[in-house]
Amino acid sequence: MPRDLAEGQRERWGLVAVAGICAFLAMFDMSVVTVAVPGIATGFAVPVSVAQWAVLAYQLPVVALLLPAGRWLDRAPLRPVVLGALAGFGLCGAAAAGAPVVTVLIVARLLQGACGAVLFVLMPLLALRAVRPELRGRAMSVPATLGPLGAVTGPALGGVLLDHWGWRAVLLVKLPLCALAWWLARRGLAPGGRPAAPGRAEWRAAVPAGVAVAALLLGLTSTAAGWTAPALGVLALAAGMVWARGTDGRRVRVTLRSARTGGIHSAVLALAAAFAAVHFLLAVDLQRTAGVSASATGLALLGFPAAMAVAGPVGGRLADRYGPRPVAVAGAALVAVGFGLLATAGAWTPLQVGWRLAVAGLGMGLYGGPAQLMALEAAGPERMATAGSTVQLARSAGFALGPAAATALATADGIRTGPALATAAAVLAALLLARRPGRDGRGAATTASRTRSTPP
Repeated sequence: MPRDLAEGQRERWGLVAVAGICAFLAMFDMSVVTVAVPGIATGFAVPVSVAQWAVLAYQLPVVALLLPAGRWLDRAPLRPVVLGALAGFGLCGAAAAGAPVVTVLIVARLLQGACGAVLFVLMPLLALRAVRPELRGRAMSVPATLGPLGAVTGPALGGVLLDHWGWRAVLLVKLPLCALAWWLARRGLAPGGRPAAPGRAEWRAAVPAGVAVAALLLGLTSTAAGWTAPALGVLALAAGMVWARGTDGRRVRVTLRSARTGGIHSAVLALAAAFAAVHFLLAVDLQRTAGVSASATGLALLGFPAAMAVAGPVGGRLADRYGPRPVAVAGAALVAVGFGLLATAGAWTPLQVGWRLAVAGLGMGLYGGPAQLMALEAAGPERMATAGSTVQLARSAGFALGPAAATALATADGIRTGPALATAAAVLAALLLARRPGRDGRGAATTASRTRSTPP
């Protein structure tokens, strides 16, 4: 058994619950604050372009620090990192909710995003290390299901809170979950030493990544005319190239090459982008084109997360019995079926949309945990945190790219193209997941069989 874990099956499954809560919190916070931006702008009497940094200030460190955090966690003890990240996440959220001026709010959200990056990397580590190897499929299904559920439920719950209690309640709603996860982690993780601070290599990797992300976000949100946006784009490209040439970029390439998981990461990105794009397009079309009310639209869109919540645990059990690859492939194929049915529907009504999204949601629930398990087991224990961070980066990139692509399609003629493209992306993901590594690579199946033969 890993040193990080306390004795007893009950405590270990409590850590799986912590992993699920971490996944939910990290994704929930990326989406729930979006609905509060107008209220923040009004409350502080600032432009919306300033208030939206309540969202962007969280996303910036999440993206920039994911890979350095994974590298750091490959050698850090779990207990102090988990407790510190959860405490920091909750305290920064409270500081943001009580911010007297918008500057304090933005700084608090930056720090909360740094804690969120650690939570993103921690959730697969906790799930894998909490149970015996033969139970890893069902353990991984918990964070893999709860993460996307957090992204989907964030806007709906945020709207209710905003209407009744204001934007500060939107920032406070996650604190009880933080406290619960902290308590469960404190009980389930054995005492460990203090983690060494991130070294120079982590900081050297974080700086160009942070500059690239900040320049990209500023360029996309800048209202200044002239050369500002192109200059920021050039800066983002240059900083990204510096990062790619650095130690962290090389380490990621080595991890992907040695474990042969490039196809898995591409599949994760494709399915995340497809899901985010379809969700955005449906929310726009049902209300603006079909004249459906906001509440009816919300109920129709709930078909996806409801089905995903049902299928997630089933996918984990099937992965433990038959292996993660066939379950992940079947799930991606079912997502393609659901999106394909949506693309060929004659008219988009709430009922027609709801049951088709439920089909896709069943597939996403089956696929999520097994796909992530494939990537982490293929990387091996020495690079497991790095592999977890690259998977989360691929998923986050997909969630960001999907709505951007959907915005370009959101026209009277092009909006129906979105589900067709999402279907093609899901088919591509199924093919990538079905492709086995070369004979010289370790591969998920090889590593899985070796890992499963080792007692916890």
